[in-house]
Amino acid sequence: MGRVKSATRNIKFGYIGQIATALVFFILRKLFILYLDETLLGVNSLYGNVLSILNMAELGIGTALNFSLYGPVARGEKEKIKSYMQLYRKAYYIIAIVVAAIGLMLTPFLELLVKNPGNITTTELYTYYFIFLFNTVSSYFVAYKYSLVNAEQKNYIQTNVITITKIITVSIQMLVIVITKNFFFFLITDAVIQLIQKIFVSRFLDNMYPYLREKNVQKLSKDESDAVWTKTKALVFHKVGDVARLQTDALIISSLIEVAMAGVVDNYNMVISTVSNFVNIIFNSVISSFGNLIATESKEKQFDMFRVYRFFASWIYGFSCVGFMILLTPLVRIWLGDSWILAPAAVYCILTDYYFKGDRIVLSNYKTAAGVFEPDKYLALIQGAVNLVLSIWLVQTPLGITGVYIGTIVSGLIANVTKPVIIYRTCFDRSAKSYFVDTCKYLASLIFVLVVCRFISTRILANLNIGTFLLMAIIITVIFNGVYLLLYGRTKEFKYLFGKVKEKLL
Repeated sequence: MGRVKSATRNIKFGYIGQIATALVFFILRKLFILYLDETLLGVNSLYGNVLSILNMAELGIGTALNFSLYGPVARGEKEKIKSYMQLYRKAYYIIAIVVAAIGLMLTPFLELLVKNPGNITTTELYTYYFIFLFNTVSSYFVAYKYSLVNAEQKNYIQTNVITITKIITVSIQMLVIVITKNFFFFLITDAVIQLIQKIFVSRFLDNMYPYLREKNVQKLSKDESDAVWTKTKALVFHKVGDVARLQTDALIISSLIEVAMAGVVDNYNMVISTVSNFVNIIFNSVISSFGNLIATESKEKQFDMFRVYRFFASWIYGFSCVGFMILLTPLVRIWLGDSWILAPAAVYCILTDYYFKGDRIVLSNYKTAAGVFEPDKYLALIQGAVNLVLSIWLVQTPLGITGVYIGTIVSGLIANVTKPVIIYRTCFDRSAKSYFVDTCKYLASLIFVLVVCRFISTRILANLNIGTFLLMAIIITVIFNGVYLLLYGRTKEFKYLFGKVKEKLL
């Protein structure tokens, strides 16, 4: 199956899954706020971030091994695939034990992370945490099996499994909240269904790849295993830095402001992540296709596809960013009410980081597909340190929660400046000057459209209701895409994308 066809299928199933789950998640969040204490929402958000930090124990070995599988899969080398998968399985079993041990050692410090827990007892805090920990640890015993599926560009299998599980879980959780009004039962429901899913997936993938159960597995050569561990060592720095930069905001908010505020922020992040998941489906679905492209095509072809990929990302992330800037707070006001509104400055900072994160996703995904991990291995550590220092300092100033996200923006921009230089030099043997020229061009276009739409919104949304909200959404869609079509409709990148869309429609 061709790369474009594989990516298209992954994107199609990704969208179906996202649409199917988005609505039930929004309903679930509304029921959560109606029937459970708002502090519990903050605890739910906090523990999710704590366990994301614990996932740092994976330290990039999954990414390194996924990259290593692209070549053997493209060449149909089953024996080599078996060797890599055996290494992957052993590594993840060890990681599961490490995560469990670290998670248990963190237990005595939970109360330090939860400021103003309200009516939640210490016993309840521990119980909720252990359920989160169980879900995380148990996932490692099946997660490695998805690597071969994704290397074969069959990401849709993982997407479909996750979608079905989410819909079943959320549907039952909604009933549990309404009937019991109990957070413990809410969490147990998720844990039980997730466990059943993991058992099913493990058996399903065993049947899909029966040769992985064969005992006659050759060991990797020293050069091959050294290549995996060299990339893994580099990814350790990336992982640690990313956790310090991306997973600590909720901890800073819950420990230095209050845990309930983490829940308020989580509502905004839920809306952003729901929409960005639609966007990311496209970009994450083509990682394996890029891996195949890099393994089989010339650097010139790779560069052309990267430019198309980057252009499309700038258009999509720009469009969604403008929409969020104008409509996010009105949406939260309609959905949950005025008591759940964040300060405008904090919202703008969150969305500024969202836009630049879109650029970073393009760069990071291509680096992952190309296996380029070593040149900037210390960069993520620098970013993480900058984020922690600035965020902890600024949150204690009058800026408050806005200061947390200023730290996030500044630390993120370090990568926006340095990663293009590394990728262009390492992957394409050329200067990154054109990348930064394009960045300025795309950013200027976005700001122009944002100013125009903001001016219109002050009149349209003065009387906020569902009708005016939808009208403004239509206006933003028409203006943004109209302006971008006029500016970039004759570019090589747009013509390529338009040609692919035309092929699918005809």
